[in-house]
Amino acid sequence: MKHQLILLRHGESLWNKKGLFTGWTDVDLSALGIKQAKHAGQIMREHQIIFDHAYTSVLTRSIKTLWLALSELGQCYLPTTHAWQLNERHYGQLQGLNKKNMIRLAGAEQVQLWRRSYRTKPPAIGNESREQLLADHRYQNLKKSQMPWSESLADTYKRVLPYWHQEIEPKLRKGQRIIIAAHGNSLRALIKHLDHLSDEAVTSLEIAYSEPLVYELNFEANSHKVTNRYYLHERAAQKKIRKHHRHDD
Repeated sequence: MKHQLILLRHGESLWNKKGLFTGWTDVDLSALGIKQAKHAGQIMREHQIIFDHAYTSVLTRSIKTLWLALSELGQCYLPTTHAWQLNERHYGQLQGLNKKNMIRLAGAEQVQLWRRSYRTKPPAIGNESREQLLADHRYQNLKKSQMPWSESLADTYKRVLPYWHQEIEPKLRKGQRIIIAAHGNSLRALIKHLDHLSDEAVTSLEIAYSEPLVYELNFEANSHKVTNRYYLHERAAQKKIRKHHRHDD
């Protein structure tokens, strides 16, 4: 039995547009990000995709991307679960800082380590920022020991994978069609598991803004096999080429 999963990175945010480290900071979509999210829904509608359940983080840019895409798809009614485990990687004290400025201050090599190394984490946030995060209603059920003050990609992987195994994978195994709207690093962590990527390989993985990424999976007792993966816009382009060629004939 083929099981279908679609991964959707949020559209461009206001801080993405400015080149700032974002992490757990709750930032809205830019005008371009809104267009990207709607376009994702339009592509899925063209492919007549129907979902049974949606998952997203508790951050606005991810939630709005999902809602805008589902609006275009005509599936606003879809049962949706919001999970902090699908949040972006926490960038610690880097959050709100300009990436180019940090290259000038700390050097390109150090910034690259913070951004792309699998195990290196940025400096942790201070006490004031910690108290603000602990007071956020979205995280009221988290113990203080669970709250990240800074994360590496390895840390993100450690919170995404248990959630995948406990909450999402069981629905897929039952045949439900799932969409996950999340973030570059939380999706990178999940793809590491799905595609069995090494720690080194996952650091160079790029995920496009708001482009539906389809995974077709087969499940066995304690394992899975990816039988196909593709971006929907690439599949749509292939169909247009074939249609054009038929007209040429």
